[in-house]
Amino acid sequence: MPKKAIGILGTGAYAPERILTNKDLEQMVETSDEWIVSRTGIKERRIAAQGDAASDLAVRAAERAISRAGLTPSQIELIICATVTPDMMFPSTACLIQAKLGIKNAPAFDLSAGCSGFTYALAVGAQLAQEAYRYVLVVGVDVLSKITDYTDRSTCVLFGDGAGAAVLGPVPEGYGILAAELGADGGGGDLLKLPAGGSLKPASVDSVGQGEHFIKMAGNEVFKFAVRIMDRAAGAVLEKAQLAPDDVAWFVPHQANVRIIQAAAARLEVPLERFFVNVDRYGNTSAASIAIALDELARSGELHHGQNVVTVGFGAGLTWAAVALRWWERGETHG
Repeated sequence: MPKKAIGILGTGAYAPERILTNKDLEQMVETSDEWIVSRTGIKERRIAAQGDAASDLAVRAAERAISRAGLTPSQIELIICATVTPDMMFPSTACLIQAKLGIKNAPAFDLSAGCSGFTYALAVGAQLAQEAYRYVLVVGVDVLSKITDYTDRSTCVLFGDGAGAAVLGPVPEGYGILAAELGADGGGGDLLKLPAGGSLKPASVDSVGQGEHFIKMAGNEVFKFAVRIMDRAAGAVLEKAQLAPDDVAWFVPHQANVRIIQAAAARLEVPLERFFVNVDRYGNTSAASIAIALDELARSGELHHGQNVVTVGFGAGLTWAAVALRWWERGETHG
């Protein structure tokens, strides 16, 4: 039997109200607005309230995505949450999202692929939607402020909090997700990690005292990996979808560093104007990054029915992921 077409029916995003600017960071660590902007493109990021966990941000984004899909929570049949900052080790954050949305019985699980998480979840969700579930809720959420060391100027300038969501479901043939490219190189796992808190190094007085519950990153190595992999992953998914770069109206990259995005555009020989960029306002929100950007693009009026879109990112693992899709506008008649 031919596989049915699965596409995005609605998107949603949520960013906390508190804004942490580069000027604010100048008062916290030895850095400057000029240094941060010139090296990353980031001007500000959002910080979650003290009592807010990943599931709280995720539910707000999910509610918007479900509403824009023209559905109710009771119609969601599967929930996938991409995150590296779950509310707790278990139960899964996806299960907590399910309960807060009032959804009954739908299977729910978390997916950990770092900043590639949302695109990984899109690919997995689309496969499951083809086989067994009509409407799938995919969420990317991270609350990185909870695991960021604000005395470490090499990392604290980069990260922010946020959530994005998409509802996947059936679309007309020729639309929706066309291809996916997923990859990982576990040999680079030490380059970006949270050293303690798992079974390898359980929480202890020593692990807390040594700051091992904060993000540790070999920034230069991760940067070089990202520059190599972004255009490679995008090129691979374009080949699978039988598209050329010129066929793509919008690239939605992981929002980690504007220089990485610029390098990917140059390598693909695509004008930077076709890369959607909001890293200046949110920083790196990990699994939420592409989801937030995709939602902003969808609501901007610049993304139109029938246009081809590529999401592409990289993350801890080390992982990479890209999805090619043809945008379909719900509720409209198209010739």
